[in-house]
Amino acid sequence: MFYRLSGVHYDSFASDSRIFKVPADRNLAVFFLLFGLAAPFIIPSLYLNSYMLPWLLWTAAALGLNLVTGWAGQLHLGYAAVMAVGAYSAVHAVRFGVPWEFALLIGGLASSVIGSLFAFAALRVKGLYLALTTLAMQFVMDWVLNHSPTISGGSHASLQSPTFALLGQEITSDVGYYYVGFGWCVLVTILMLNLKRTGLGRALVAVREKDFAAAILGVNSFYYKILAFATSSFIAGVSGALLVATFFFLAAPEQFSVGVSIQVLAMVIVGGLSSIIGSYFGVALILLAPGLVNGLVVAASGGLGMQVTDETLAHIPNAIYGALIVIILLIEPLGLGKLYGNVRDYLMVWPFDQLRK
Repeated sequence: MFYRLSGVHYDSFASDSRIFKVPADRNLAVFFLLFGLAAPFIIPSLYLNSYMLPWLLWTAAALGLNLVTGWAGQLHLGYAAVMAVGAYSAVHAVRFGVPWEFALLIGGLASSVIGSLFAFAALRVKGLYLALTTLAMQFVMDWVLNHSPTISGGSHASLQSPTFALLGQEITSDVGYYYVGFGWCVLVTILMLNLKRTGLGRALVAVREKDFAAAILGVNSFYYKILAFATSSFIAGVSGALLVATFFFLAAPEQFSVGVSIQVLAMVIVGGLSSIIGSYFGVALILLAPGLVNGLVVAASGGLGMQVTDETLAHIPNAIYGALIVIILLIEPLGLGKLYGNVRDYLMVWPFDQLRK
């Protein structure tokens, strides 16, 4: 059997606190890590830079949003705003002569400061009211970016990113950009994997389930909400800066609009709240599926000899893509991560589940 462990048995605290409780999960993680390291030697440069790099960077950003939304239970519709703060802060820092290593930290810390403002809103309101508050902050940031030429160059301008460099070495190749994105995504993933088994992670879950009950148990919801927003915003800021430095090569207001915030939230929800592997799946679906669906529609229409207008071709893939999201959530409302868990749990006891009466 692929999953050699029949069931999950906890006979000690050490076994309960392991990162990978199922050996197959650990083997799968090692396989993808090795594949990620070898990807530049396997995948053509065009696909590496056009698909793999944005997938890794947006996955890191989605994991950061999952921290505050999935673990802490705080609905956030202004995530692109804190990504913009990190991106513009880092670019301006480099333009003033700060090395990229410190510029990324400056971007992350600046985003944490702004993100903490969202936390103060979360102390007063929750649920849909919090979502509306964070959305309002997103609109404020959109206005600032569009009406502050000193920061962004104005609504019809863009801020060119300086050449990315680490440890004094300029990085200009697709392979170099890929490894930067891969390294950042691995770091964020390791952080999230360890968060699940720490006191911090359990406190965030307690705040998510019922902050009043958590307060009775001695969990300071004020402290943990601020910590969740600040940490999530730091990840968002660095991810936004790396997106500008290695993929977009310039910062523009439309890259961090309210539509981007909704898109990242969709990645987290489709992938599965508080699911790490679900964030990978969700980003892949939201980010990569439209292009794949578009290619399939064009190929199918050409193979069938159908005369389809350009306007129709522009809308059919979006309709199919939207229907695909609805179907996935109908099959498993908890997202793609839970769907993977269902398949894994089935294989863990197969074929012995057939012996049930």
